[in-house]
Amino acid sequence: MQPTIACVVPCHNEEAAVGKVVRDLRMALPEADIYVYDNASTDRTVEVARAAGAIVREEPRKGKGNVIRRAFADVDADALLIIDGDDTYDASRARDLVNLLFEGPYDQVVGARRETVSAAYRAGHATGNRLLTGAVRFLFGNDVTDMLSGYRVFSRRFVKSFPALARQFETETEMTVHALHLRLPTAEVEVDYRVRPAGSESKLHTFRDGWRILRVILDLARRERPSLVHAVVAGLLALVSVVLGVPVIADFVRTGTVPRIPTAILAAAIMTIAVLVLLVGYILESLMHMRQEHSRLVHLAYAAPGRTPRHIRPRPGSGPAPARNISGSR
Repeated sequence: MQPTIACVVPCHNEEAAVGKVVRDLRMALPEADIYVYDNASTDRTVEVARAAGAIVREEPRKGKGNVIRRAFADVDADALLIIDGDDTYDASRARDLVNLLFEGPYDQVVGARRETVSAAYRAGHATGNRLLTGAVRFLFGNDVTDMLSGYRVFSRRFVKSFPALARQFETETEMTVHALHLRLPTAEVEVDYRVRPAGSESKLHTFRDGWRILRVILDLARRERPSLVHAVVAGLLALVSVVLGVPVIADFVRTGTVPRIPTAILAAAIMTIAVLVLLVGYILESLMHMRQEHSRLVHLAYAAPGRTPRHIRPRPGSGPAPARNISGSR
C-alpha cells in the first residue's frame, strides 16, 4: 500500500516566501498533503498559501512550538515533514529526506544546514547553535551537528510518541532530546541554507530565544538526567559543608572543644541536605525510567516506516542523498 506523506509549514507573516515553499514541496512530493499552519499572521500569508494549493489551518497561539503541537495532533501520515515557511531551506530536497526515512528505516531525518552565502546565518545565531548543540552533546551524549534545524522528517511513531510541550522556537531542542533519550534511529542530510527573500523578516531574536532554548536544555536535563543534576547540586553543597566543617574539626582535634558551635551545626545541616538532594535524584531517576519505558511502549505501538516503494524513488540522475547516521545511545 502506498505510504502517506504530509508536509507541515509553520508560518507567521510569510507572504513573501510561503507560496514558493508550497510550490517547491509540490514539485518534490506531488503525492503529499501540504498543510500551512498560519500562526496569527497579519499579512496575506493565508491567501498566498491557498493560492499555491496548500491546505491552510490556523493556530492562534503564537509560537512555533504551539504550531508543532497542534499539527502533530491533527495530521496523520506515515512520514511527516516540517519546514519553515521563509524559503531559507531547500524544499526541493524533501524527496531525499523522505526516501531516506523509509529506506533506513529511521524515525527522524534532519536537514543539517549548509550555509550557501555568508549572510544566511547571522553570527550570533551560528555561535548560539554551536554552544547549545555542544550542551546537548555533553548532557545526552550523541553527535548532533545541527540541533536547531527546522527541516526534518518524522515517522508516524515519532510524531505520536512526542509530547510537544514547547511553545516557541525551543521545539527543535525538544525534538532532538526526545530522539536521543529514546535512542531513536536518526540520520542527517546536508541541505542548503540561504538568505530570506526580500520582504521576509526573521522572527528569531538571538539572545532572547537563545536564553529560552538554554533554559529548555537545563529543564530537560533536570527531568531527563535527574541523577546527574542532583549529584552536581549535592556535590556543591557537600563542598560548602566541608569548607565550613574542616576548621571546626581541626579545632576539636587540637583543643578537644567545639568553640564555633553555630558553624558546626550549619556544616552538618548542609551535609544532611546534600545527602537528601542526592537521594531525591536517585528516586527521580527511577521515576524517569518508568516514564521512559511508557514512552517507548507508545512508540512501539506503531509500525516502523516501510521501505520506499518504486513510485517515490529519487528522480533519475539525482542519486542517493548523502546521509550520516547519528543513531546511538548515551
